[in-house]
Amino acid sequence: MSVARPTTIGVSIPIPAPHGDYLQDRRADFGDPQARQIPAHITLLPPTEVDEEAYAAFRTHCAEVAGAHDPFDVVLRGTGTFRPLSDVVFIQVAQGVSNCESLEVSLRSGPVSRDLDFYYHPHVTVAHNVTAASLDRAFAELADYSVSFEVDAFHLYEQGTDEVWRPVHTFELTGG
Repeated sequence: MSVARPTTIGVSIPIPAPHGDYLQDRRADFGDPQARQIPAHITLLPPTEVDEEAYAAFRTHCAEVAGAHDPFDVVLRGTGTFRPLSDVVFIQVAQGVSNCESLEVSLRSGPVSRDLDFYYHPHVTVAHNVTAASLDRAFAELADYSVSFEVDAFHLYEQGTDEVWRPVHTFELTGG
């Protein structure tokens, strides 16, 4: 009898087209090796390994969380960085931060427990695992970036054996 290996999941808000495609292309332009493996997103639950039973319970929990939260607007504006703590450049969430925080807390309060390495800070990564010069370039070239969109759902992703993250379920925000 073989034991099923855990599934690595994540939950995030997808950045809609054409904005998500643009940011993913820019991430590739800056030399980020994961640019084509990770769609542009705002993380709500970072990569987490789950077994079959926890995964089933978590999907139910996601539906409950989505049913308790209303759609909201997000404004992405300008760049930020976690340097020197972490070599990451990101697009800042300028509006919708508290909504993202509320979703993140709700998702992590269910059947899947996940400690965070850092305090939760909603953002869209545009450069990671690249040279200092590429981080500087990303920070400067996207400093004036600004876009807004409505968030009406979040996605549950699975990481494939090819290391690519793919959405496997969409949870519509329908409000309480």
